[in-house]
Amino acid sequence: MEEDTMTYHSGSRAVQDRVGVRDMADHVGRSIGEGLRPVAAAFLELQPMLVLGAADPDTGRVWASPVTGEPGFVRATGPRQISVAHGPRAGDPLTAALAVAGTPVGTIALDPRTRRRMRLNGRSRPTPRGLAVEADQVFSNCPKYLQKRESYETVARTPGEPLRGSELDASQREFVRAADTFLLATVHGGGADASHRGGNPGFVHVTSPTELSWRDYPGNSMFLTLGNLAADPRAGLLFLDWETGAALQLSGTARTEFAPDGTRTVRFTVEAVVDTPGASPLRWSPPEYSPANPTLP
Repeated sequence: MEEDTMTYHSGSRAVQDRVGVRDMADHVGRSIGEGLRPVAAAFLELQPMLVLGAADPDTGRVWASPVTGEPGFVRATGPRQISVAHGPRAGDPLTAALAVAGTPVGTIALDPRTRRRMRLNGRSRPTPRGLAVEADQVFSNCPKYLQKRESYETVARTPGEPLRGSELDASQREFVRAADTFLLATVHGGGADASHRGGNPGFVHVTSPTELSWRDYPGNSMFLTLGNLAADPRAGLLFLDWETGAALQLSGTARTEFAPDGTRTVRFTVEAVVDTPGASPLRWSPPEYSPANPTLP
């Protein structure tokens, strides 16, 4: 069906069929639209952060990058368009990609105060103030695995010089092991997507300086992210320190392992690392972990 083709590509369909949730995916997929409803526009204008996911056309690497500002810096400027008052900070690995009109980009706005999140995927173009994204897909996700943080404050911080490498050092490995949240950028032939992963600290395993893994917890059955990885293994991960504002960005490839008992594990190979102290001016209150988080062994 034409509507199916627009909602899901062959990668997502392959995962849905393997797991046996095609009918559920068809039902949930009806929530994906091309336009911004008033409630979605109002939600965006309240957020101090937007995460962007895209591939750098020069290197081919996929990255997830945070953009922050006073609420209102992201706003709807048309029924299918958002405007972002400025792009990523200087030195961010997506700066060059987002300077090119037509770059496929996925965006996610999440609000830890309310455990709400919204995704908008489309194509970006630079503007005199920042960038605009013309939407192809707009949808919300359930609050599962999203840690609640009651409040935030904006702190005067100057981002430090990014530390770049090809593997995780000891302190970065410990940072990942302690994380309760990360953002995940993936791509496919027709676009890009940015999604959220959360769990109790320790849900991301670091098996070597270049290898991470995590359980893929049950979600909305659409399998947009795993479907993208089935079609194109490139991925970008963003880990944020919600107190200090540090941002750890990883780019590499990922594959999904399906176990006979129905569990799924994603294994990520690190190829490039960008570690920026004080990348975000936001300092959030301590988390209240989601009641949906599985208990870790």
